[in-house]
Amino acid sequence: MIMLHGRNASPADILTLVPALGRPDFTYLAPAAAGGTWYPNSFLAPTAQNEPGISSGIAVVHGLIDETLAHDVPLSRVMLLGFSQGACLAVTAAYRRPARYGGVVAYSGGLIGPPGTAWSELGSFDGAPAFLGCSDMDPHIPRNRVDETAAVLERMGAVVTRRIYPRMGHTVNDDEIALTRQLMVTVAA
Repeated sequence: MIMLHGRNASPADILTLVPALGRPDFTYLAPAAAGGTWYPNSFLAPTAQNEPGISSGIAVVHGLIDETLAHDVPLSRVMLLGFSQGACLAVTAAYRRPARYGGVVAYSGGLIGPPGTAWSELGSFDGAPAFLGCSDMDPHIPRNRVDETAAVLERMGAVVTRRIYPRMGHTVNDDEIALTRQLMVTVAA
């Protein structure tokens, strides 16, 4: 599992989820963003304002995917998981390299790009499971971007589970952890 932390956080922060996930048989890879941020502005800002951060972050994710493949781990056993800015990066990295992943998990995140972005939808997720969870009133992630992200991934062949939680705020809840654990059981099988 490649785990991507949020803004002003660190690998240690995202790795605090590992005990709750309850799968010591998984290998967890948690890279660090330079200065604690993958890109400087909102994920809804014009893309040029977030470069080279977005491209650099995606290169890190794709590099870790390539490393796992080099160790004979098939993509169907690789999961991408992120929270907030890390969730946006995880889902965008998967979107830019669609494949049959073991799972893509975005806690409070969506595809990176300004409103009105035309998503190319080239390539296929070939039935890869994706989970998008977010609050209905998240201060950083508009619900419509979560819905838009779910629709793009579905059109590209992902099997998407989307959960919008009333008044949850910007956090991860027990239901999201339970759904992630279910995905992990499938990947481990």
